[in-house]
Amino acid sequence: MSDTQLWKGAIVPAVSVAALSVAGATLLVGKSGFVGASLAAFTVIIFFSVHLLVARISRDLDPMATMALAMFSYFAKVVLMGAFLLLVTKFTDRSSVDRGSFAISAILITMAWLYGEIRSFLKLRFQMPLPKKEEDK
Repeated sequence: MSDTQLWKGAIVPAVSVAALSVAGATLLVGKSGFVGASLAAFTVIIFFSVHLLVARISRDLDPMATMALAMFSYFAKVVLMGAFLLLVTKFTDRSSVDRGSFAISAILITMAWLYGEIRSFLKLRFQMPLPKKEEDK
């Protein structure tokens, strides 16, 4: 499976929706909408790109190491995301970062990313070898 193809398939719709959401938030809310939607775009794209990077790194590891790496990366992403959101809410004023623009943009960009990644995965159509049965050996 090509991680690059999955990333390319996901990044195109995500960046398209991000551009539309930044433009829409800027038109509707102004500068704070621009900042909120831009932060959402940055956050979502980095969050999901790290997932594909971990998949690429762990491609040749044994399944237990892959699972450990996946769980660690998920935990680290959740902790870092929580810290980032805490910093944004504590150290920025609501007039400088529109929370609604951030939330709506993050949801829309996430949906676009997942749609693109699933669409790319289904296009790959790779064949997995079936495990051999005991009587076949």
